[in-house]
Amino acid sequence: MVASMLVLGFDMTILNVALPTMAGDLGATTGQQQWMADAYVIVFAALMLPAGLLGDRFGRRRMLITGLGVFLAGSLVGSLAGSVAPVVAARAVMGVGGALVMPLALAVLPSLFPPAERGRAIGLVTAASALGLPLGPIVGGFLLDHFWWGSVFLINVPMVGIGAAACAFLLPETRDPAAPRLDALSTALTAAGLGALIYAIIEAPGRGWGSPLVLAMLGGGALLIAALAVRERRAARPMLDLTLLGHRPFLLNTFAATLVMFILSGLMFVLPPYFQAVLGSDAFGTGLRMLPLMGGLMVAAKGTGALASRFGARGVISAGLVLLAFAALLGSRTAVGNGYGFTALWLSIAGLGFGLAMVPAMTAALSTLPPDRAGSGSGLLMTVRQVGSAIGIALLGSLLAGVYADGLPAGAPHAAGDSVVAAHLIAAKAGDAHLARAADSAYVHGMDVVLLVCAVAALAIALLAAALLPKAESAGPKAGAGSGTGSGAVTGAGADGGQ
Repeated sequence: MVASMLVLGFDMTILNVALPTMAGDLGATTGQQQWMADAYVIVFAALMLPAGLLGDRFGRRRMLITGLGVFLAGSLVGSLAGSVAPVVAARAVMGVGGALVMPLALAVLPSLFPPAERGRAIGLVTAASALGLPLGPIVGGFLLDHFWWGSVFLINVPMVGIGAAACAFLLPETRDPAAPRLDALSTALTAAGLGALIYAIIEAPGRGWGSPLVLAMLGGGALLIAALAVRERRAARPMLDLTLLGHRPFLLNTFAATLVMFILSGLMFVLPPYFQAVLGSDAFGTGLRMLPLMGGLMVAAKGTGALASRFGARGVISAGLVLLAFAALLGSRTAVGNGYGFTALWLSIAGLGFGLAMVPAMTAALSTLPPDRAGSGSGLLMTVRQVGSAIGIALLGSLLAGVYADGLPAGAPHAAGDSVVAAHLIAAKAGDAHLARAADSAYVHGMDVVLLVCAVAALAIALLAAALLPKAESAGPKAGAGSGTGSGAVTGAGADGGQ
């Protein structure tokens, strides 16, 4: 289980470091890079709940091994891909595998360990996924400096092999015959609706927000999500229990955790090109330069239980969001001439803000629900967080792409507008130092705009949380007991995280 979850933790963050290299080798535009990152997250978010139901009905060990096999197949396809489309397809296949592994890896633990050992086992498994987040950029950077970019996919093969072999030989089969039936139509509505919305957001900077295709995809996506909501509200045993969102503390805490994932995923997407193209770091150096963000996040996540017990979840969440807003505002002052020291400063503060806001928001959201709805609430919370991660990459990446393209000089080659990496490749071939400097300036300006939007959003949610969350709410003993839950809350980034 640890090996399986470590792989998922890797793949939340390892691709971000590889994207600038892949953009250069494959000629990928910013929009195509967004698809390479988002294909995994969209499929993961859409299939996580139905995947859990499949395990309950047909055997958790069987579906867990299946998920690891699917993940392995996607990794192999990705490592052999020679163009953008196979990489996107491979990431989508990996999302299917990840959706099976994530919920089932935790679901099988009660059958392996007695109650006295269960909490420790859950903590170890969730910590493995959390460890993958900061290790992903470092391992990915090392591989890219010594091998080709396909190695970031190939690294999954031995880890998945260990996990699958252990499951096959050591894991007893368990199932829950009373689990709800898989709702194929709801699953299709989720995937299609989310995919249409993300497609419109990613394509809008290039086609224009008034493009008939973009408007059609936005409208179609909204209609599909609305149809999903209507179907789930009428179902006797819904896959997504949307009535939980009518409970204000759960809704606000879920919204806060989702916003944090939105910003975290967006940052993980926009920072690697800044480090590699603008600051001139190699891939391994880029991974190391991401550590202040991950370090701050992990440090804060460890201490949130005690802070929430003393000051209440509302105070800790609000403080974390304010800290995040301050860090983003500070980051929005980045200039081309700034060195890494300034970036490390605001990234460390941002990491602390992420950890302080996300973990108590997750814990408080679930602690407000009656015990018999904790399972459905957890599934809904994780799904909405993954959606926030996908939209963060799409929306903030599209904002960056639009501002960057507008900031290039009028005479710049058209291909330079695809990405800052493409601009540097063109400038190097033409010996045009002015184009490289203009691309750096345009990219940094785009990143500053993205950070300013993040700061405003974080501050707005901080004010809403402070004003609307119940004063008496506290994560108290539940938060303390959920220190493992806290770790798990961080792991779902997917950003996720990620990715």
